[in-house]
Formats: sequence, C-alpha cells, structure tokens
Amino acid sequence: MQKYECSPCGYVYNPEEGDPEGGIAPGTPFEDIPDDWVCPVCGVGKDEFYPIQ
Repeated sequence: MQKYECSPCGYVYNPEEGDPEGGIAPGTPFEDIPDDWVCPVCGVGKDEFYPIQ
C-alpha cells in the first residue's frame, strides 16, 4: 500500500500500521482516512501529505 509523508514535519503515514491513536485502523488506505484527520505529529491536514515510495 502507498505511504504518504507530511511535508512540514516528515511523519510517514503507513497504511499497514494506520494511526490507532487517531482512530485510523491498521490497513486503512490514505484515501479512506476522513478529511478532518490531522497529522499526529504537527497537526496539519491531509492536503499537506504527498505519496512516497
């Protein structure tokens, strides 16, 4: 699954791990995360993330 990195802080969202503390279950693709989810490190929105290899 595609990973996404936060532009401002470098946090990497790994869909295999999800963001359990943020209410995102493991196995959740980035596209399926609710639009109001924010980076758990710096608090920016999904629009600040970009796909990485």
